[in-house]
Amino acid sequence: MSKRAVLEVIALDAEDAVAARSGGADRLELVTDMAADGLTPPRATFAEIRAAVDIPLRVMLRLADGFTVGEPGGPGDVDALVAAARGLRAEGAEEFVFGFLDADGMPDLATVERLLAELDGCRWTFHRAIDRAADRDALRKQLADLPGLDTYLTAGSAAGVDQGLPTLLAEAGAAGRGEPGYGPHMLVGGGLRLDHVDVLVAAGVDGFHIGGAARPGGWTHPVSATAVQEWREALDT
Repeated sequence: MSKRAVLEVIALDAEDAVAARSGGADRLELVTDMAADGLTPPRATFAEIRAAVDIPLRVMLRLADGFTVGEPGGPGDVDALVAAARGLRAEGAEEFVFGFLDADGMPDLATVERLLAELDGCRWTFHRAIDRAADRDALRKQLADLPGLDTYLTAGSAAGVDQGLPTLLAEAGAAGRGEPGYGPHMLVGGGLRLDHVDVLVAAGVDGFHIGGAARPGGWTHPVSATAVQEWREALDT
């Protein structure tokens, strides 16, 4: 029997978290400000969600829109990111989501390594910055030996899963062949719909990430346990 697919759901607060868990989510990605595609939530929000549910939580480390770190003192300053990571660790966070590119569209290793020094072996996801990378394969190979990296969140394209599907299928194949840089788990998200599931599962994908799809009423409404359950059932069958 194949292993159960991972279903990760974006949660903005404890209400979302409880609904996602009751619908069958395996893990939550904690963010705030989806107008900026998801930024680091306050420590207090993490604490409330951690108290409300017992499933794994991955916390976003991203202080400004975009995938590059800003100037010192600015909204995306690396020192502020490190401080945010330190505070979340002190609050009990054990898993994280982040990823930054340099001006050439390659991994910003200086920023990533500063965060890793703070996280001390925690598991983490390199998020959809990979979908803006100049060279996805080279990015994977550059990051391959970093401690704790166990997941890539990707739509295959900055435009979403519809456009990225050929890339996702090719990368699933590379992972299946054990190619260097393709060891971390592929978590597909970004415009993901239920009608994408069959072709992705057939290619060997077993990680799925939903945000808007868990909120039929839109981002101003909470996660729907029923919507999450629909995804859980689709993945389990």
